[in-house]
Amino acid sequence: MRTDIFARLDREPEPPKIEAPRMSRHRIALFGGTLAFYLAIVVAVLVSSWLVALDWKVMLFRPYQQWPELHAFLDYYVVLGQRGPTAVMIASWLGWRSWRQHTLRPLLTLGCSLLLLNVTVGAVKLGLGRLGPHYATRIGSAEMFAGGDIFPSGHTANAVVTWGILAYLATTPRARRYLSALSATVSLGVGLTTVYIGTHWLSDVLLGWAAGLLILLALPWFEPLITRAEARVFSVREQWRQRRRAGTPAPAAADGPPAVLLPQSIASESVVAEDGGPGHGAATGTGQPSGHPGQGTRSRAHASHPVRSERTPVTPAGSRRPPHAERTPRGNTSPARPMTGG
Repeated sequence: MRTDIFARLDREPEPPKIEAPRMSRHRIALFGGTLAFYLAIVVAVLVSSWLVALDWKVMLFRPYQQWPELHAFLDYYVVLGQRGPTAVMIASWLGWRSWRQHTLRPLLTLGCSLLLLNVTVGAVKLGLGRLGPHYATRIGSAEMFAGGDIFPSGHTANAVVTWGILAYLATTPRARRYLSALSATVSLGVGLTTVYIGTHWLSDVLLGWAAGLLILLALPWFEPLITRAEARVFSVREQWRQRRRAGTPAPAAADGPPAVLLPQSIASESVVAEDGGPGHGAATGTGQPSGHPGQGTRSRAHASHPVRSERTPVTPAGSRRPPHAERTPRGNTSPARPMTGG
């Protein structure tokens, strides 16, 4: 039994068509405003403005020492922003969605968003090279171009994308509102948790929120690519099925002519005619000995029948198994007793 996702896609009835989000004017305006905020944060850090001073004040405040009772819980909560665990959780849910909705779009959209996240956030991290609070070398410095990789915050951006993709793929306005609130709460909490633990500056978290939101807002531009990728996957699947069906061998026909079932009396005569000879002492069907000259005539008469290797075995009327040496012959269940006359 096939258990893969394609088998379920074939068995389930077709669901109603789900419209993909489009790049509306409202979305374009949000994208432009978020991009401007993103660039403003980068510039503010590069020129060591008031934002960098705020970073240092928060870091020297050491929130993890002010509220130590939260540390144990927040160590686990920050996992909601790690790429590996969140990708597995979200992919499991979207895989079930693909199973039910007969489409690979949810999984392909998640893959596209994670690819954009790795490329954009990773490039900025490595390009700016900012050091984290635990590795800072000079108070008041922006710690830029020092070989670090924490600006923007990857945990924060990943939380925005992976949890926000649920709201992006929602099928009803009500579900989209609830999932948007959930993703905003989770990503906000993850970002502040990294500041509490001391692994990120506050400006890292601000830039991480903006980076993740930019990816979610830009996804409608990639919908045609996702559609073509889905069509390509199904096309390859169909080609693979056709090759598999073409490569299935047909049932092989039996060699030689078909076996002929003969009546038991004729089959017994045929066996005697083929096996009989001067040394066999077997009788033919006419009561003649096996060495009688008429045997050749009977053998030629039966020559049209298949040979023994081609004929279906026929069980003779009587058992041809030799009698067992230690078994009492049937019919003699007890020794004969002397008759007493009367």
